[in-house]
Amino acid sequence: MTTLGRRSVLIGGAGGAAALTLGLPGSAAAAADPPTPPQIPFNLDTGNFIRDLSGAVDSRSLPDVAPMDVTIHMRVTHMVSLAWFDSNAPYHPTAVGVHSRFARRPASESATHRNRNIAAIYGTLQIIKGVVPDRLPAFRTLLGLIGLNPDDASEDPTTPVGIGNLAGKAIVAARLRDGMNQVGDVGRKYNPLPYYDYTGYRPRNTAFKLHDPSHWQPQLTPHRRRHGSGPADKGIFVVQHFVTPQLRKTDAYTFRDASQFHIAPPEFSDHHRRGDYKRSVDEILAISASLTEEQKVKAEFFDDKLLGIGRSGIAVGMAHPNLDLNGWVHLFLTTSIAIWDSMVAAWHQKVKYDAVRPFSAIRHVYGSRRLPAWGGPGKGTVQDMPADQWSSYLNVGDHPEYPSGSTTLCSAEAQAARRFLGDDVLNWRYPIPAGWTQVEAGITPSSAIELHWPTWTDFLRDCSTSRTWGGVHFRKTVERSIGFGEQFGDRAYRFVQRHIHGDVED
Repeated sequence: MTTLGRRSVLIGGAGGAAALTLGLPGSAAAAADPPTPPQIPFNLDTGNFIRDLSGAVDSRSLPDVAPMDVTIHMRVTHMVSLAWFDSNAPYHPTAVGVHSRFARRPASESATHRNRNIAAIYGTLQIIKGVVPDRLPAFRTLLGLIGLNPDDASEDPTTPVGIGNLAGKAIVAARLRDGMNQVGDVGRKYNPLPYYDYTGYRPRNTAFKLHDPSHWQPQLTPHRRRHGSGPADKGIFVVQHFVTPQLRKTDAYTFRDASQFHIAPPEFSDHHRRGDYKRSVDEILAISASLTEEQKVKAEFFDDKLLGIGRSGIAVGMAHPNLDLNGWVHLFLTTSIAIWDSMVAAWHQKVKYDAVRPFSAIRHVYGSRRLPAWGGPGKGTVQDMPADQWSSYLNVGDHPEYPSGSTTLCSAEAQAARRFLGDDVLNWRYPIPAGWTQVEAGITPSSAIELHWPTWTDFLRDCSTSRTWGGVHFRKTVERSIGFGEQFGDRAYRFVQRHIHGDVED
């Protein structure tokens, strides 16, 4: 796999995110210079653009991207996976695009990877132009480095450039008014606010008072804006807002109405059921008081959606060396559809139940009572933590607790990959250097370790449990979210298979 440095441009990937890594020195302005002669050892005729141009994904290398911006990340990367599939469909014997239809190209044009690579890359270019234009300078440079012209605006449906451009534009147009309010003008004539909630959601609690201990309380958090490489603002605090609650109304692919899916009510976070409520709180406190270095590492690993969910698609492809370029493209769409649809359904439930997060429940149950718990970065376990000062190891997501979004997405992705590949094999190894964590930077882990998931089952177990290690979800929440997410892997597999075999209506 080609590794080219730290500059990265988000382009999508299996189940959510991947990156093309650019080995480009200098500032962002340098990326806008005219394309340079090809410098990347990528062969359009024999290479696999997903496998060969995807560098290591870690949002630490993307300072303007927050790992918790999950709904926007997944929307963009999902659209890229669609562009890959639709732009490659004309070169497949039977496949038809999801958002576009092109005349099938003769077999001679798909004899090598060239046309399929080129079409997919130009499809990606159009997604970046239409949805994340701030990434365009770096992506333009990438095209120059692999010998392609970023200014080729051809819309000739008989050429790979034209097919890619047309497929990407069709996807951008189809998703522009999909319910996510990308433009930000729903209900607003002036001063649009992209991705702003138009549904009228309001939390029952404020960041300063827990009126109803069964429901979500926005957290008061330090402002983490950074100026260049300087420290985060000090003394500045912000109140969480539910991120894109309108997602529940957004267009899915395998269903029309997210309310058709059900998950049992979270009785364990109903404060009127005092025994269940306290038991849920005590489970989180026990975990907090006994955190290991490996648990902290895994909690952060899976909290970074560009890494935990995004990179697993590349890993499973590498674990199946017989997978050809068509297989990679079809695998990525299958996991991407599973993740997108499961997220839409999960957000419906999050709004419906509006469930309390552990930090609020702990303070409600124990007030200022002193308890054993993780004492904060570098402090290990302390015995005298006031409950109203308790903090989860991970930052708390800016949305209600139930179900677990991360677990739902991991489960959907895992099941989609299992169905497509016909086995449970993942065989992903990921090295972690000493001091890798951000919460305890330079401290944890105390020595280098290697994470290893032989199977998707192993991966899913750690993905789900990591949310309790991080202190952001209750145990029963993650257990139930596994089953909730799995069904979307099955639905996505059937949807994509129909498009691969051309068994869809015109």
